Amino acid sequence: MDKINLAQKFTLFSEQWSPRVIAEANGQYLKLARVQGEFVWHAHEHEDEIFFVVSGQLIIQLRDGRVELNPGELFVVPKGVEHNPFAPVETLILLIEPKQTAHTGDVQSERTVAVADQVWI
Repeated sequence: MDKINLAQKFTLFSEQWSPRVIAEANGQYLKLARVQGEFVWHAHEHEDEIFFVVSGQLIIQLRDGRVELNPGELFVVPKGVEHNPFAPVETLILLIEPKQTAHTGDVQSERTVAVADQVWI
């Protein structure tokens, strides 16, 4: 039971769109990611996904609109909703999602990182 310093954890990696697991609670992983540019359109059939912006700006593109997130703001993408995250500048985010959540849902792309490869830091 140690406290986690998000700023310190973000210094441990530089890869974009490659989540790092920092904690687990009630079957959920808490993950940090550095993101910039466009991700990939995808959905998670059985899991909600929480995006929390630590720094920068994240735009969650939805088929019927978009949600702009700034530092300190979060958004829950409900299960089954197709979405495509986009960061106009390097953005640091915290993701909260069930442990089994596939990074890009049922879409395979060069951005896909298997859950087993989302290293604990």
